[in-house]
Amino acid sequence: MPASYAYLGPEGTFTEVALRTLPEAATRQLIPYVSVQSALDAVRGGEAEAAFVPIENSVEGGITTTLDELVAGAPLMIYREVLLSITFALLVRPGTKLADIKTVSAHPAAQPQVRNWLKANLPDALWESAASNADAARLVQEGRYDAAFAGEFAAARYGLTALETGIHDAENAQTRFVLVGRPARPAAPTGADKTSVVLWQSDDHPGGLRDLLGEFATRGVNLMLLQSRPTGAGIGNYCFCIDAEGHISDRRMAEALMGLKRICREVRFLGSYPRAEVSVADVAAPLPGTSDREFVAASDWVARCQDGRF
Repeated sequence: MPASYAYLGPEGTFTEVALRTLPEAATRQLIPYVSVQSALDAVRGGEAEAAFVPIENSVEGGITTTLDELVAGAPLMIYREVLLSITFALLVRPGTKLADIKTVSAHPAAQPQVRNWLKANLPDALWESAASNADAARLVQEGRYDAAFAGEFAAARYGLTALETGIHDAENAQTRFVLVGRPARPAAPTGADKTSVVLWQSDDHPGGLRDLLGEFATRGVNLMLLQSRPTGAGIGNYCFCIDAEGHISDRRMAEALMGLKRICREVRFLGSYPRAEVSVADVAAPLPGTSDREFVAASDWVARCQDGRF
């Protein structure tokens, strides 16, 4: 049997569509799981080589379910990311008209992306969340709900009709998906990379977040995502999920992480991996004084001073 990838199912999700864009997916057994948690637990338990799950969308930001699962439990690492443009169809059982729809369903992350359309076209419809958009389509097929927001491609899979297509409140909306596996050596840097970490402060004090961000800023590391998540230890207790531009093998990134390790109660490294749809030519040059060459030169100068050779 080929190695397996778990993904947020059932069949017909945007997650499955995004996963199949990876060349290696053709050589893996793709197994749908009912939730992000169960897909990641399959990796932790050795049932799957990796899991493919949504982590961020351009309308609402981070997918909290995925972030929380990466924050808690046995450590996992991100190895790849995929961006997928998202537009929804309103899927119904054949013969259903817009006036017949009293209940609609989709994944919670879909609601902010169709909220205005829903208000304009189905203002009295009751929203019910589902484990995934494809699962919402399955529930419509079974008669639980009248309509589901899902990919148009899911209609045939569940015997439904696309009553409306091209639904989105924001133009060019995208969702970011990540391939997650057990911890190992990160892939070699490509020059267009991203590093993800979770930070826990040592204590709560004025300027605490500024101190964390300063470790990146003083070394010229650009942040791409910053989201706080509750730790579960009481009101006001948060950790910070961060995506930063660069690879852990870059001197500026490595030194920023060392600085964070010194001042944080805990740092969880979630991986360094290639950025989706970005080439080396698209990456801005390091700020003056923050290139690897300049870090090495500064380190050599300190060593010479210590030896009395300055």
